[in-house]
Amino acid sequence: MDFVAIDLETANANMASICQVGLAGFEDGAMVLEWSSYVDPEDFFDPMNISIHGITEETILGQPTLPDLVGDMVSMLDAQIVVSHTHFDRVAIQQAFSRYELDPLGCTWLDSARVARRTWEQCSQRGYGLRDVCQLIGYEFVHHDALEDAKAAGHIMLAAIETSGVGVADWLTHSNARVGGSVQREGDPDGPLFGEVMVFTGALEIPRREAADLAASLGCSVASSVTQQTTLLVVGDQDVSKLAGHAKSSKHRKAEQLISSGHPLRILRETDFRELVAIMQNGRGS
Repeated sequence: MDFVAIDLETANANMASICQVGLAGFEDGAMVLEWSSYVDPEDFFDPMNISIHGITEETILGQPTLPDLVGDMVSMLDAQIVVSHTHFDRVAIQQAFSRYELDPLGCTWLDSARVARRTWEQCSQRGYGLRDVCQLIGYEFVHHDALEDAKAAGHIMLAAIETSGVGVADWLTHSNARVGGSVQREGDPDGPLFGEVMVFTGALEIPRREAADLAASLGCSVASSVTQQTTLLVVGDQDVSKLAGHAKSSKHRKAEQLISSGHPLRILRETDFRELVAIMQNGRGS
């Protein structure tokens, strides 16, 4: 399989108190595996948790404990890329396995929330919860059922792969790229690009603030949004390959509209921006 998505529900605030497991496996863009089980957490149920997922002591009567299920889970997760939405499920698995002195899973973890933040600019700082991202991609599901949530995380990955053009294996490294916030700078008047107005968009490999500092050192003013004054837009490498339309960021689309109307604006990949910086800093661009 290309990856397996996982979601867990817990009985109380102790993350080791797993009371439901859901797994969804995906291959070649399609779901090929669905598996779920209630779990006896051998712990108490907090009313707060019950109000979220509806699982009670009565629900798990006669259900297996985690050690009873570990063989099935290992067979489906070992040596796989395992997707969870945020790191909480990964922590819960580690805590529960440690509690029962079980060997750790031999898998590679990937956070679909981090992937969403780097794929869709509107999710970069907020709105990257499971429900919010599913609304964005048009996927309907029943929240707080482990299997439903696992399937939702998997479909977020499929949508991100289609939107970004970045495969699941490459997302293992790309998801660690910094998510930038709004930064503004005044350009160095002695810089070789003084008078240019630069804007950044998308997932950059270097921190957004570091990129802004580099641009300002070359003389560029750095703005937070694309306007009639913008002359340069630097786009994360993955974002350049996105399909036309709303797969691109709003800044990217606005820049293209300005270019099509004759505005003197250039779009650069981050790789090309960094090469431009290197050339200018080494004095080869004079």
